Amino acid sequence: TEIKGKAVCLICGTQVSVLKDYNLNRHYTTKHEDKYRNLSDEERAWDSDALLAKLQTQQGLFTKLHTPRDAAIWTRVLIGLCCVFLCPEKKGAFENVSLSRRTVTRRVEDIAGNLELQLKNRAADFDYFSLALDEICNVRDTAQLLIFLRGITADFQIMEEFSVMKSMKGTTTGNDLFTEVNACLDMLGLKWDKLAGVTTDGCPNLTGKNVGLLKRMQDKVTEMNPLQKLTFLHCIIHQEVLCKTVLKMNHVVDVVTKTVNFIRARALNHRQSVVFLEENEIEHGDISYHCTVRWLSLGKVLKSFWDLRDQIQDFCVKKGHNIPELSDKDFMADLGFAVDVCDCTNERTKCQTAVQGPFCARDVQCSEGFHEKVAAYLKPSEGQHSDPLANTKGNQKISRSHPQSEMHMVSSPFNCSVDNAPSDVQMELIDLQSDTLLAEHFRSVSLLDFYSSLKEENFPHLRRHAQRIIVLFGSTYVREQTFSVMKFNKSKHRSSITDDNLSAVLRIATANALIQ
Repeated sequence: TEIKGKAVCLICGTQVSVLKDYNLNRHYTTKHEDKYRNLSDEERAWDSDALLAKLQTQQGLFTKLHTPRDAAIWTRVLIGLCCVFLCPEKKGAFENVSLSRRTVTRRVEDIAGNLELQLKNRAADFDYFSLALDEICNVRDTAQLLIFLRGITADFQIMEEFSVMKSMKGTTTGNDLFTEVNACLDMLGLKWDKLAGVTTDGCPNLTGKNVGLLKRMQDKVTEMNPLQKLTFLHCIIHQEVLCKTVLKMNHVVDVVTKTVNFIRARALNHRQSVVFLEENEIEHGDISYHCTVRWLSLGKVLKSFWDLRDQIQDFCVKKGHNIPELSDKDFMADLGFAVDVCDCTNERTKCQTAVQGPFCARDVQCSEGFHEKVAAYLKPSEGQHSDPLANTKGNQKISRSHPQSEMHMVSSPFNCSVDNAPSDVQMELIDLQSDTLLAEHFRSVSLLDFYSSLKEENFPHLRRHAQRIIVLFGSTYVREQTFSVMKFNKSKHRSSITDDNLSAVLRIATANALIQ
């Protein structure tokens, strides 16, 4: 077709230098004759009309964009609301006026400020609260500390919200992080004696036993109340991911990674592998790279490699790259085991990141069950029942320091042992277990509704223990979701967004109970 006096190919969009029959025929013969050679005149006309309609649609997209802009420029000349009455026929033009960048920024700041004010007002009603925090470097290499707050009121109403984002330009030691956390609590008007626990991902500057953030927080609490003990939880999702690193799967992962790199690293091999899979009508159209820092990556790569094991072996043999491990029964058995374990972990991770506000005791119980299953799988080969997490790096005393007996008491108060319960709650627990009406009520309502129905004068200590356990974060799923939002908003294409504006965007994007 002709566009502004120049010939443009409808098929590839290439501009032909001269609008002459010879040039057009030469372009068609060298570029597209093989594809359209067997088409009839009617089919060629139909394809030509379809391509021309597609081009006109694309051109019309940009033409339509100019219409609101022209209307916006016209309406800016008019004087306020008076023009609405003087020119009612231009009402549509007024509605198409786009806000300026500063107006959008100001509105985002106002909304974020309102959400922060609501959070401060709601935080005053908390009986107990817990924190989930972690830090990551953004695209500008600025350390961003995200702090999430989860509080519980006297009537067992739980609120879970984004608290603050702190940009750290210098070092990120435990002392630096503690200063920011302390400033966050002061900003929200929260007292240290109401802090029940902290959930992190177990990195050294957070869990260091001498100068880590958790050590500083425990020292601060002990200074105010020597009897108060904080509960430090290592994110359940992180523990399960670490579990995969100690299953001695390197001999499997190395072979899979080398094979995938052989296919994907060379453009010719990659193209030919895609064509090979298409010719065999395989559901998987391609195989992806393995990225170590992405939790779900290993499970997905292993699963696709297992599904395509026959096709991959045939393709590699065809390319002269033999993989003897794919013919080894022991290796294939290990590969199948690795696929099952990683797939199980990925499914649990997806469930935990998709559902907000889980009861951490149930999460811990499910995780312990998962660890026992993996240990049972390993038992025949190693000859002993070992904890798959026993060799993981990091402070295991902190990462595995969840009060299981107290969690069991809160989640199953009628089945727990009174002797294992804290001394201040044993008498109340006896009264509770002897009440058949309360036992029936426990089975018919949710855990929060049950504890909120207990009378304060009859079960004061039991209610407080329940509040301290229920308010804990089971994992840092909210942090992972927020990091995804942060990377989307502050990417390499939008790296100039300020820290204050980024914090406002994150607060609005993650707002849950504060939206009114």
